[in-house]
Amino acid sequence: MKTIETIVVPPREGRAVTVESGTAFRVVDVEGSQVADLFAFNAADVGEYHSAMHTRAIVSRLFPRVGESFWTNHRRPILHLERDDTPAVHDMLIAPCDAERYEGLGVEGWHASCTENLVGAMRDLGHDRICVPASINLFMNIPVGDDEVLGWDPAPTSPGDSITLRAAMDCIVVVSACPQDIVPINARNPTSIAIELLEEGA
Repeated sequence: MKTIETIVVPPREGRAVTVESGTAFRVVDVEGSQVADLFAFNAADVGEYHSAMHTRAIVSRLFPRVGESFWTNHRRPILHLERDDTPAVHDMLIAPCDAERYEGLGVEGWHASCTENLVGAMRDLGHDRICVPASINLFMNIPVGDDEVLGWDPAPTSPGDSITLRAAMDCIVVVSACPQDIVPINARNPTSIAIELLEEGA
């Protein structure tokens, strides 16, 4: 598959793109060790969106494997996982960061967040009222210890590592280059993410 369009998501920002059913796209960690919060909404009805809890129930694991799908709150497939050219470490347990998260971490004043990036990107498309779903946290390393305590480790990705998905319906995809710089999931140095829309063929 060749790239027909690349959307660069700058550090700490988010971007939205409409992806037609059957179209594949790649999410790329440009510089390495950067989490990408991914959201997907039914383009015809944004009240239907990727749901982490429904996905876990259907695939019976914490995160889908290649060949499996991400499912919506209406229990319909929305994204199909086609390739994973990374160390295959991702997360669907942790909520997207928000203003309250940073306040709890001791930040004073405004701090960019994945929730704000999502809401702003959807507002730019004319969707002023949306649910903020649990995100698909690509490249995010949240190990679960034997004592069930969650770790917050740096993303293990190298520059250029990517994951490839295919839309199972017309959908709006939003990607946030996670701004988290307090806990070490981005090695405390947020960098950029790229979205590559793909075309079949060489």
